[in-house]
Amino acid sequence: MEMTNLLTQLEQTNIPKHVAFIMDGNGRWAKSQGQHRLFGHAEGVLSVKEIIKTAREIGVQYLTMYAFSTENWNRPAEEVAGLMDLLVQAITNETDEMHENGVRLMTIGDITALPESCVVSLNEATHKTRENTNLTLVLALNYSARSEITSACRKLAEEVQNGDISVDQISEDSISEKLNTSGIPDPELLIRTSGECRISNFLLWQLSYTELYFTPVHWPDFRKDEFLKAIIAYQQRERRFGKTSEQLNDIK
Repeated sequence: MEMTNLLTQLEQTNIPKHVAFIMDGNGRWAKSQGQHRLFGHAEGVLSVKEIIKTAREIGVQYLTMYAFSTENWNRPAEEVAGLMDLLVQAITNETDEMHENGVRLMTIGDITALPESCVVSLNEATHKTRENTNLTLVLALNYSARSEITSACRKLAEEVQNGDISVDQISEDSISEKLNTSGIPDPELLIRTSGECRISNFLLWQLSYTELYFTPVHWPDFRKDEFLKAIIAYQQRERRFGKTSEQLNDIK
């Protein structure tokens, strides 16, 4: 489908507010090109830029990108070091443009474990863009959903122990408030590239009612047209939240 045809197929009243991404396939894409894995990661940065631009164009308000998981530390040291250098380079090069375009940068995960150069770059970028409102870009870095949920439970347990709240006051909302994503709406759509059909310890709490979209396209090849295809596929689904189709039709 041509790009113009894809754009005309979008229902402007049904654009997801929040789209999350598991950006998979950089290494396999690089191998298919006869290149080193880091070449694939660098090309993947260009996909991130295009997805941000497209999200702004069509009205998506939040993007969450799974950039580096806690499990990714198990990769070869050379690749990890290269990823960290690439992160600093990307943040340094793109912060001004993001700021000019009204993009706010946020992070989830324990960034204190990242190299100091990464922490400094991220803190500077998040501070500079903190009041922007056109689009919020959330980078999940050194992130683990299980660790996030465990941390939230510990915080609530401490409040109970200190007498600030009772056990009966613990609710889904109170847990959500203790997560890294507090204040951010849950994603309506999760996109995972490269043909893998799993969520890999990503936003386990937040994805409860999220539509999942898996594509065989590797992340470096996932550009505007593939994003639009995913949005169109999302719009063709019926989000029931436990109700029947008949109940939803009655509401309409």
